[in-house]
Amino acid sequence: MLNSGRPRGGSGEWEQPFWQQRGWILSAGFVLVLLVLAGFTLLNQGDDGTPDASGSPAPSRSASQGGGGGKQDDRPAGCRTDDSDQAKPTAPPKDFSWKADGTGLVPVSRTAGPLKFDGAVWSCYAHTPMGAVLAAQAITDHFNYPGWREVVNRQVVPGAGRDALVAGRSKEKDKPTSGQADAGGYAGFTVLSYDSRTATVMILVRGPSAGVYGAASMTVHWQDGDWKVAPDPDGTVYSGTSQVSGTNGFVTWGS
Repeated sequence: MLNSGRPRGGSGEWEQPFWQQRGWILSAGFVLVLLVLAGFTLLNQGDDGTPDASGSPAPSRSASQGGGGGKQDDRPAGCRTDDSDQAKPTAPPKDFSWKADGTGLVPVSRTAGPLKFDGAVWSCYAHTPMGAVLAAQAITDHFNYPGWREVVNRQVVPGAGRDALVAGRSKEKDKPTSGQADAGGYAGFTVLSYDSRTATVMILVRGPSAGVYGAASMTVHWQDGDWKVAPDPDGTVYSGTSQVSGTNGFVTWGS
């Protein structure tokens, strides 16, 4: 089982600003490879609609109010999801598809989210383990591109961690939103822990070579009626970054 904590040892890399960490560098190249992971530590259109594989929102249907995932009345206006499935997922949603974000693709779902698209801010996720997974991937993926400040302001838990994240990310250039596609991509996930307020998920991304993958864990909190990324006080978003040789232990997205 992959270690969900930070690596320990004598390298001291976790004492560095996150944008100088090996994980961050791995990210940019490991999706770029680790783009998909939105800069491993960073490596960490205002309409209701559901994206399709082409990246264009498709008309959405109203989600029913579900039980077990929390109150629906704390959701933003126009955001309703079926929160009845509180089990850790063992397969991707049957209705998942890929939506373009910059030069990469992000998994999305009609039922688990995101259901609302306001520029770079993709929001309205199900209050479920699957909703937490999709939020973790989509929110951090947008950290790479123009519009990241609004994403951080609206979709990262306020506090010292968010301030440190902004300070570090401000020193990095935005990735282009067009051009050659990144070599890597989201490959899978596993939910390490979950309750109605907090979820920790591990994301698996493909590396630049066949059979090579990168993995890292991150935490999201349920706040203001949606999932938000919860960085550490030093701004670190991803922890336990590691290279793995296969998909065992992960739910895979497939093609």
